[in-house]
Amino acid sequence: MPRHAILVIDMLNDFIGEKAPLRCPGGDEIVPNLKKLFDWVRKREDDNIHLIHIQEAHRKNDADFRVRPVHAVKGTWGSDFIKELYPKEGEYIVPKRRHSGFAYTDLDLYLREENIDTVVVTGVWTNVCVRSTASDALYHAYKVITLSDGCASKTEEMHEYGLKDLSLFTKVMSIDEYIKAWEMGEDPWIGGGDKENKVK
Repeated sequence: MPRHAILVIDMLNDFIGEKAPLRCPGGDEIVPNLKKLFDWVRKREDDNIHLIHIQEAHRKNDADFRVRPVHAVKGTWGSDFIKELYPKEGEYIVPKRRHSGFAYTDLDLYLREENIDTVVVTGVWTNVCVRSTASDALYHAYKVITLSDGCASKTEEMHEYGLKDLSLFTKVMSIDEYIKAWEMGEDPWIGGGDKENKVK
């Protein structure tokens, strides 16, 4: 069987919940779905699926703030994970300062040390940080899966545009479909991408 890393991207206080200054409304809706996924992964007896928490953690004068409001500054409440999806001991955390979880981080090093061949993206925003991370995963030669009901964006329209872009080079599937494939002994990534140029 393959070895997967489920990347949980930016499920942080500054993005999720009514008090979030850069609230991603769709992010509130995917919390129960991700909790279900977390519970399933954490109950597994083998280690061929890793939960990795990607955490936006900017410096105070980060270049990102030239184009976006100040958010998720390292060490603040806003940069911390929401309590419903808090990492457990042993789950890897990757701080980032750019949209992609691969940009100037040790994510690729960790994945290679753990012999991961497939990256599974979840979190917020579908059309920004999720898409950027998925693109970089492909550039690093990983197979990529997008869990459609485990991602969200500021609006449903942004989310759908993001999924359409991601369908060009990832396998887009639901969390239930992903779990079922594993439980059937199948590689969930089979059929990923758009080899026949069907996406419109």
